[in-house]
Amino acid sequence: MRKLEIDVDYLKTTLLELLAIPSPAGLTDEIVHYTGGRLDALGIPYELTRRGTIRGVLKRTLPERRRQSPACAIVAHLDTLGAMVREIKPTGRLALMPIGTWSARWAEGGRVTVFTDTGRFRGTVLPPMASGHVYNDAIDTQPVDWGHLELRVDEQIESAADAGALGIQVGDFVAFDACPEVLDNGYIVSRYLDNKAGVASVLAALKAIVDSGVDVPMECHPVFTLTEEVGSGARAVIEEDVSEVIGVDIGPVAAGQGAREYGVTIPLMDSAGPHDYHLTRRLLRLCTEHAIPSHRDVFRFYHSDAGAAVSAGADVRTALLCFGTDATHGYERTHIAALTHLAELLAIYIQSGPTLSEDRDRRRDSVENFSHQLDAEQLAPLGTPAMPEVGELIDLPEGRSGDEEPPADSGSTEAGSMRG
Repeated sequence: MRKLEIDVDYLKTTLLELLAIPSPAGLTDEIVHYTGGRLDALGIPYELTRRGTIRGVLKRTLPERRRQSPACAIVAHLDTLGAMVREIKPTGRLALMPIGTWSARWAEGGRVTVFTDTGRFRGTVLPPMASGHVYNDAIDTQPVDWGHLELRVDEQIESAADAGALGIQVGDFVAFDACPEVLDNGYIVSRYLDNKAGVASVLAALKAIVDSGVDVPMECHPVFTLTEEVGSGARAVIEEDVSEVIGVDIGPVAAGQGAREYGVTIPLMDSAGPHDYHLTRRLLRLCTEHAIPSHRDVFRFYHSDAGAAVSAGADVRTALLCFGTDATHGYERTHIAALTHLAELLAIYIQSGPTLSEDRDRRRDSVENFSHQLDAEQLAPLGTPAMPEVGELIDLPEGRSGDEEPPADSGSTEAGSMRG
């Protein structure tokens, strides 16, 4: 197991190509074709679900052992935020409904493409009062919400009939321009780094594994989902032989958060609850052992593909690996160092084998070989004496000790009393 060199130019190029392909949740076929092509170029076989979720497979290269090793899955989502036409107003402007959870504040002023059933149109998302020369200070006091935005299509449209004549309808998808910038100092600014930067890091890690020819001790499934931004994501795509799921996604950088725009951010908990104790600590140890900067965090208003897999009933250990990003779900900013470190850690993880070897068994009939999170010293009383025996606290009927069965009619509240 060794730290592999990541092809940073490949990572950047892949990210920019992903950002060029519109893929709001529900309009993802084209980015599925692109990602499948990337896996084809790496020689990694895969299969598609009906809707297009990609399940790849890196076969284990070590000889078969006496008992089959469990598999792991690394999951990243291809879908992004976006919007849909909710109403065509009498003026011909379009009211919008967001796809995914994001603030109208970030939609205002966005340049967009409207995809109709037969073509596409360009436009701008604006507030109803958009001209200071007309509305003066009222521009600054109008509400900021999706009900106070409208899409101005760049065509000669003055009525709902004009819009309809062009084929614009309720239910048309609206994709916002990503507007990416890759700066010489390593910063990357764009919409939809969530999660196209994560996907680029996964593909860069897979390329490093393939190019290096290192051993893969357990089968690894790179999985690319299509509906994470609307809550479902990896709910129906994790195979039964998978014992651990690593979600790869964005990590919000803000006051009070541990995420940073360098290194790898490893959240121990998000809104779905704590991630697996053993797997998260193992990933943190791998960072220490291989000199990869890491940051611990807890996310409050956050869900991921890893959480979706567990909520669907998958019996898997989960962890989340993140690239720290400022202004998540807006004009996001991260650093190429964070994406490179993330790819490095993923490549090391793929080489590392199962977190707990006993996870090859899906069911166990004893706790004899079950894992421990705390050792005897951690469980010993600290500062407070051990709890007393119950018999020392409760008056028992005469002639009966505390470990005897109570008589059949002992339901009376007078059978015993607490000592004062």
